[in-house]
Amino acid sequence: MRKKVIAYNRVEQPVLDDLKEKHDVRFFKNIDTKNDPEFLEHLNEAEGIIGLGTPVDAELLNNAPNLKVVSNVSVGYNNLNLDEMTRRNIMGTNTPGILTDTVADAVFGILVATARRIPELDHFVKKGEWQAEAIGEEHYGNNVHHKTLGIIGMGRIGQAIAQRGHFGFDMDILYHSRSRKPDAEKTFNAGYRDLDELLEESDFVCMITPLTKETEGMIGKREFQKMKKSAIFINGSRGQTIVEQDLIEALENGEITAAGLDVFEQEPVNPDNPLLKMKNVVSTPHIGSSTHETELSMSKLAGENLEAGLNGERPPNLVNPNAFDKNA
Repeated sequence: MRKKVIAYNRVEQPVLDDLKEKHDVRFFKNIDTKNDPEFLEHLNEAEGIIGLGTPVDAELLNNAPNLKVVSNVSVGYNNLNLDEMTRRNIMGTNTPGILTDTVADAVFGILVATARRIPELDHFVKKGEWQAEAIGEEHYGNNVHHKTLGIIGMGRIGQAIAQRGHFGFDMDILYHSRSRKPDAEKTFNAGYRDLDELLEESDFVCMITPLTKETEGMIGKREFQKMKKSAIFINGSRGQTIVEQDLIEALENGEITAAGLDVFEQEPVNPDNPLLKMKNVVSTPHIGSSTHETELSMSKLAGENLEAGLNGERPPNLVNPNAFDKNA
């Protein structure tokens, strides 16, 4: 018997086509999952959900009596209320590993673009404002090589960023995380610091932690004031890991030099957000994993996770193992 599956937002077409051959699939994109009547109708029968960003909370679960598995097409899973899902024996999965290098490329690219003011100067040239052969110091950027890179969150992606900084740009690597990383310390000559020490010593501060109760609002007014005035702040984690208004004030007050942001407190970002008016801010629309190759690989792995969960098997990337133990 074909099982009812809801696909939501980012599921690549080849994977979606494969799922439709096996199951009764309904695809939804950019809808209000709490109020869309068609979504709620199919949710009542759904055994699986696959996609990106579906907020799975008690309210949704109350409307999904047959749900067995939620397969995120992302490494993050802060959209899942895992306690509530586990209580109801519903498995949650993610797609780790695949996007590590792609996200690290994007984050380091944003870092370089911010330091060298590449988007701003691209606009400067295209507007016809480049009138003299040599630009003046008002358009100079900052070196990346031989600077100190402080990484907050030294998981897979954090270590991939450290690799690019250490070997590619001869940077000194500092890091702060929940636990020491001896391999990273050896491979990248990385120095562990408490948070304040890292903020005070780093030329670039790169935020790459997952969003948890502990990391929500982790960087705010006090932390920005700890940074060097010449510091450049990069956020490749989640918008909610920082206090965005405090970042705005830090930039307006000259407490730090610049920021490169792939994530925002509200996404899509409000066009009136003051950060979008600042020349010393590089902004991208949460592009970390957004390449053709990586998105397809993530969808394929999410499909494998989904199939396992639908068949009562342990998915390869289960994030709440107690839910499977209860099912077993």
